[in-house]
Amino acid sequence: MQAAPEINPEEAALLRKARWGDHDAFARLYQAHAKAIHALAYRLTGNAAAAEDITQDTFLKMLGFLSGLRSDAPLRPWLKRVAANAAIDRLRREQRFVSAADDDAWPDTWPDQSQNLEMMGMLQRLPPLARTLVWLHEMEGWSHPELAQRFGHSPSWSKSIVSRALAKLRDEIGTGVGP
Repeated sequence: MQAAPEINPEEAALLRKARWGDHDAFARLYQAHAKAIHALAYRLTGNAAAAEDITQDTFLKMLGFLSGLRSDAPLRPWLKRVAANAAIDRLRREQRFVSAADDDAWPDTWPDQSQNLEMMGMLQRLPPLARTLVWLHEMEGWSHPELAQRFGHSPSWSKSIVSRALAKLRDEIGTGVGP
């Protein structure tokens, strides 16, 4: 189980200021979260332009929902949920799940960038739908019922795809053989 993110008093203050129309406060919130939101959108869509659109749309949605956002809760989980939903909607609309490599898709906070590239390379071996489900479940903490509801399938559908994808990755790690 993931621990609840800690509340950042500075972020809460910026959110309150942004509610009152402080453009600088909104800009600082954007600067604090845009790179992570873009990285998530890119990982899910595999398209840098789409990720940029989703990032902008996410922050536009935040602007529209400022009055309803809680200042006693971290902002990033809400932003990530909005971005993930936007990415899923876009992929469903386009009826495709494709990807390309991008070194900027990983947060700078990860200590070993070579491991990031290796992990991304392994994830790229999965079909796009499986990669998206694995990332949302394993890295973003979405439950199988949440995935099933969002994709319009049963929880067993999500469990099956994630299980097979992880088994494939474990097998490739064990044998050291790629596709």
